[in-house]
Amino acid sequence: MRIGELSERTGTSRRLLRYYEEQGLIVSARSSNGYRDYGEAFVDRVMQIRGLLDAGLPTRIIKQILPCLDKPRVIHFPDATPEMIATLTLERDRMTQRIACLIRNRDAVSEYLATVTGTIGADPTPEASGVR
Repeated sequence: MRIGELSERTGTSRRLLRYYEEQGLIVSARSSNGYRDYGEAFVDRVMQIRGLLDAGLPTRIIKQILPCLDKPRVIHFPDATPEMIATLTLERDRMTQRIACLIRNRDAVSEYLATVTGTIGADPTPEASGVR
């Protein structure tokens, strides 16, 4: 697929996709006319990258952990330094704190919705309704 379709399917601007490519996060093939061509797997890859960026990871760390997200999950880091491991540990702990905060906020919004809509006792969270 061309960059426009990847952009549309992932909600990511073309400019940002080119940046991901410059950073080595994604790779495109080039068609005979020079247009970028991406495989179907890059839809998921771009969504993974966006999720990791949203979680606060810098692109240099994302580039190092992307191989771990492939299937089969073969993890081999010949260049994993103590500094990289420490950075990933801190980032993981930061994500855990953000998740806890998001859960508290979601629960507060759910409680508010239950009160406002008169569904006290009902659980309007996405998990309760089967929505993910």
